[in-house]
Amino acid sequence: MLENPLIKLINIKKSFFIGNKEIEVLKGINLDIYPNDSIAIIGQSGSGKTTLMNIIGCMDRATSGTYLFKGKDITTFSDDELSSIRNESIGFVFQQFHLIPYITSIDNVILPTIYSKKNITDVKNKARKLLTELGMGDRIYNKPTQLSGGQQQRVAIARALINDPEIILADEPTGALDTKTSEEIMDILTDLNKKGKTLIIITHEPYIAKRCKKIIRISDGKIV
Repeated sequence: MLENPLIKLINIKKSFFIGNKEIEVLKGINLDIYPNDSIAIIGQSGSGKTTLMNIIGCMDRATSGTYLFKGKDITTFSDDELSSIRNESIGFVFQQFHLIPYITSIDNVILPTIYSKKNITDVKNKARKLLTELGMGDRIYNKPTQLSGGQQQRVAIARALINDPEIILADEPTGALDTKTSEEIMDILTDLNKKGKTLIIITHEPYIAKRCKKIIRISDGKIV
């Protein structure tokens, strides 16, 4: 018996208005993402892949269409309900890391837990363990300005994992890194997939996309 999709997008469309002109960015996306999938969404700038990522990550809403998350239609969910999905089920990794420069690695990692009722000692112990597993055990109290790009991305990955999400959604996670460091970060992400995380990577780099099990190519707002 086939497993049900973790995420199911049905005829997803997204439009923006520039002045009084409507620009259709996504033109009817149909996509099934299954638990433990490893998917690269690839396309040129302006293809719609970042808009699609924002919708998958519950950071934006589709103009029309249906989004099923674990079988539930979340199209009409409130902002608080979408925020809860983002915080509990999805870990985000971004190209520019988005770390707060004046706090330490460990404090950056625990940021997604600030509004939870988790015990702070337990959270810090988990953050310390994640950073150590990612090769950052000797950089726990360093600030981002004292870290290389690759080290900052490892901190960002630890932050994405702190709430133990089912999904890792990575937007150009190697875009600001050299080739060797990019491979190291992809090794970490693909290893997380082997351990059971669903991995969705947005990229324009074919060699990064090839590290995933499936490649979805977006062009002019459609899956081609």
